[in-house]
Amino acid sequence: MNKALLALLVVVGAGAGAAGVLVATGQLQMPDVASVPSEVLTSPDPSAQPNRQVDDDAAYTAFDQGQYLTALSLAEARAALGDPQAHTLVARIYDGGLGVAKDEITAARWYARAAELGDVPAMLAFGNMLAEGRGVGKDRTAAAEMYEKAAATGDPLANYNLGLLFLKGDGKPENAYRAAKHIQYAAENNIAQAQYDLAALYQKGVGVDSNAIEAARWMSRAANQGLLAAQYEYAVMLLRGFGLKDDEKKAIPLLQTAAEKGVAGAQNRLAWIHQEGAGGVSKNPAEAAKWRLIAKAGGVSDEKLDLLVDAMPESEKKAAQKAAQEWQDKRLTLR
Repeated sequence: MNKALLALLVVVGAGAGAAGVLVATGQLQMPDVASVPSEVLTSPDPSAQPNRQVDDDAAYTAFDQGQYLTALSLAEARAALGDPQAHTLVARIYDGGLGVAKDEITAARWYARAAELGDVPAMLAFGNMLAEGRGVGKDRTAAAEMYEKAAATGDPLANYNLGLLFLKGDGKPENAYRAAKHIQYAAENNIAQAQYDLAALYQKGVGVDSNAIEAARWMSRAANQGLLAAQYEYAVMLLRGFGLKDDEKKAIPLLQTAAEKGVAGAQNRLAWIHQEGAGGVSKNPAEAAKWRLIAKAGGVSDEKLDLLVDAMPESEKKAAQKAAQEWQDKRLTLR
């Protein structure tokens, strides 16, 4: 398998969503689009509202209202009667440190019991703990078993995680075809990161026939869900006409969004757009220099653009440096 496919792109923590970390050159050429499916493994945020068994259940009501100790007491009482979802609720309280000291060992024990009793969210959560070695010994094979049980019920996130393990040959024998099937199922069920990764598989021809049109279609769907990495990659596809008609005017707002949110490759491409004037954007060397300096600080190399910035009059260069610093300072205050 192409080694690039196994590099890390995104860490999706407990419900955090995808956080694209693309460090592409930003020059106006087709990068290795979405060549890197995700490493990790998605699970619900422990503090998010849990799945209810009944709408008027007192434990869930207390949880929703932030009365975590009350929810814990009520859930433990229900768990003693064998309620699987009550076990999961207890686990989530300990997993998130909600009203109690965070205790991943205790959380793992409660998730494991809930999974044994058939609760699908618990299977997914306990699978993640096994995969990551949180609160329990790291065991990707056991994690894959958990995901497989949950995936068999039709759970999209479990299918996605299982697909990643098949792709990596980690906990499951490497099988790109089965990986693509599970990832596609998750993508069809609107998991944005799965849509991004499926685009990568189509672009590379891994587990599926190489298909630029399908790659662009799935990247578009992920971008439309607000996945930052996908917005950048889809913008690049639009610039290059990869799998669809080129459209600079449509690409530039996506690049702008990604650049403003810190994607260094997008920042550098935006610098070139302002430098050359494209897609209805007027030529603006000062704005180009600002974005180039920001991208450079983000680790993107571009000797040609650096030479253009260096050749600017000293006063304009200092103004660009000031603008870049102000942008960085503003981002720090927003974090």
